[in-house]
Amino acid sequence: MKRKIIYRRILLSILTAAIIFGIYFINKYPLYSVENKNTDGRKIQKDIVSVNTTGNAQIYPCGFPIGIYLQTKGVMIIGTDGVKGENGLNYNPALNKVQAGDYITKVNDIDVSSKSQLLFLINKYGEKSMVLTLDRNGKEIQVKVTPVKTGDNEYKMGIWVRDDTQGIGTMTCLTREGNYAALGHGISDIDTGELLNSEGGILYQAHVWGIKKGESGSPGALYGMISYENQKMLGDISKNTSIGIYGTLKSEEQKQELIAKYGLEPLEMESHDNIEKGKAYIRSYVSGEACDYEVEIEKINENSSKNKGIVLKVTDERLLKLTNGIVQGMSGTPIIQNGKWIGAVTHVFVNDSTMGYGIFADVMFNEMTGN
Repeated sequence: MKRKIIYRRILLSILTAAIIFGIYFINKYPLYSVENKNTDGRKIQKDIVSVNTTGNAQIYPCGFPIGIYLQTKGVMIIGTDGVKGENGLNYNPALNKVQAGDYITKVNDIDVSSKSQLLFLINKYGEKSMVLTLDRNGKEIQVKVTPVKTGDNEYKMGIWVRDDTQGIGTMTCLTREGNYAALGHGISDIDTGELLNSEGGILYQAHVWGIKKGESGSPGALYGMISYENQKMLGDISKNTSIGIYGTLKSEEQKQELIAKYGLEPLEMESHDNIEKGKAYIRSYVSGEACDYEVEIEKINENSSKNKGIVLKVTDERLLKLTNGIVQGMSGTPIIQNGKWIGAVTHVFVNDSTMGYGIFADVMFNEMTGN
């Protein structure tokens, strides 16, 4: 996997996670973000971060921003379109043969992993029929498509495609073993809304430099920068799921550096059975420092979607002043109640940026640890 050693400014609209990722917007929006000291300069209150040494598993709630580079498995098809041939006629060679959401994994039995490789093979074979091997909802199928000559040594199949994706999210938590969980929802394609079929990726350090406040009908967003340098790598992405991204930090040394840099302290994880309506906190770095912002848990629904079990409302005036509530980019922000980690923010309500959804901590923990 090639890594560009540059800094890129990226809009943190995880509107598909991805964020750029394209996450699927229906009538609620996914997001992400986090922090370490109170905005007035005080450390996080001890009654919020008190450590329980008995009972459930202990994890490190995080909330700091991360850069995400996700490599898709094959080249994803977004849709088809007509092309004008060199003879002036219009053609649509791939119509009714491929579908949005298909992944091209091979061309004439040659493995394909990028758009540039696909374009090279199309021009190489010219007007000869090509056999495309597709991954369609986990099933392998093959179709024949004949490219159209559109110019000198130029051929097109009339297929819109996308390969790798990138963006900024929020680290939810770390385990003592160096595993991590982030986002609380999957990284989806911005056009199709489909969960991206990933074969891995990399986490990098990131920095949030701007905020667009949320408004009714128009979710806000975080703006940031990803550091694509080898020494800024945090770890690998092993899973992109509907309930978050998961993987492992690159080393024990990396874990200790993050603990020291962000002042992370271990907390006990609380089962969803013991979450209460009422006061809780979300830990975020949107101000540039770690801060626990007060929220109200208004509803707990075990029967809802796996990443929408908690309904919460932002009540902290400091966060309302900064963001007007929850904005895109805050997906993965850890939720803490009674000194225990209970979940993570996942979505914002379209018409009320103070309201959002959250995922239960034990759902993320089980996915992270393979339980």
